[in-house]
Amino acid sequence: MELVSNEQLSDVKQLDILTQKTKLLKQEIGKIIIGQEDIVEQVLISIFSKGHCLLVGVPGLAKTLLVNTIAQALGLTYNRIQFTPDLMPSDITGNEVLDENRKFKFIKGPIFANIILADEINRTPPKTQAALLEAMQEKSVTISGVTNKLEEPFFVLATQNPIEQEGTYPLPEAQLDRFMFMLWLDYPSFEEEVNILKSTTTGKITEVNSVFSKEEILTMQDLVRKLPVADNVYEYAVKLVEKTRVSTSKAHPIAQKYLSWGAGPRASQNLILGAKCYAALKGKYSPDIEDVKAVAISVLRHRIVQNYSAQAEGYTTEKIIIDLINS
Repeated sequence: MELVSNEQLSDVKQLDILTQKTKLLKQEIGKIIIGQEDIVEQVLISIFSKGHCLLVGVPGLAKTLLVNTIAQALGLTYNRIQFTPDLMPSDITGNEVLDENRKFKFIKGPIFANIILADEINRTPPKTQAALLEAMQEKSVTISGVTNKLEEPFFVLATQNPIEQEGTYPLPEAQLDRFMFMLWLDYPSFEEEVNILKSTTTGKITEVNSVFSKEEILTMQDLVRKLPVADNVYEYAVKLVEKTRVSTSKAHPIAQKYLSWGAGPRASQNLILGAKCYAALKGKYSPDIEDVKAVAISVLRHRIVQNYSAQAEGYTTEKIIIDLINS
């Protein structure tokens, strides 16, 4: 029998406790958010993996309510930024102003919070969208050569209306790649919509209790990264991503036929991190290939680009990814 050090044993116990608390967390979120269990789980995986998330769906599917509820249940500070065509980068990051002593003073923008809701991010031009890049990647904001660190945990959850709707701007590829997951919200089922009506058309007010502290979230993020991964799982993640790279010899025939661009190394990283967290939430101490497959669509759908053949045949990115997994 393999010996386990006291430090490892402590990590295992902490992970077990935090995994159990995650179940309570989902129950609290479920008081407000009816259905969407898979979406809630994927958002939590993104948070616990130190990633960011992009939610895509038509208006009215409770995207904003979901973020607000998760922030309450996690006990984190929360700011909502409404992205509009006239929004400027300084409206997000903050700006320097002259104080009464004629000295410049930095006034923090709404980006300085634990959870940022970038609401309808594709309603604003790319110049303003790019204001999030440094914050999402470096966890800092630089104004006039001075770098201001953001408080951790820091998580951006952006919402986006489908790109074919009027008045929207496509997100640049560099911006998309900063998001760990892209999640598609579907309409609720008949039963779920009936329950939504019952809970939202009365005067009843439901309170959401805070389940996690900031320290516990940071601990969970560290524990997720400590999970060991077998070599065959690393290799599977890289091979899956390589199949999408149409300009290389490792590209799969499906990718060569239907893709104009494949995923980069950040996709492989997020496949492993997502698989680690997915495994942890299922009570496992090491991810396997099935855990990589479970997060593959959310990780890859915004990192591969269809060509005209795929669009003409209605061959969606999700179908391409599923076929690559099955191959």
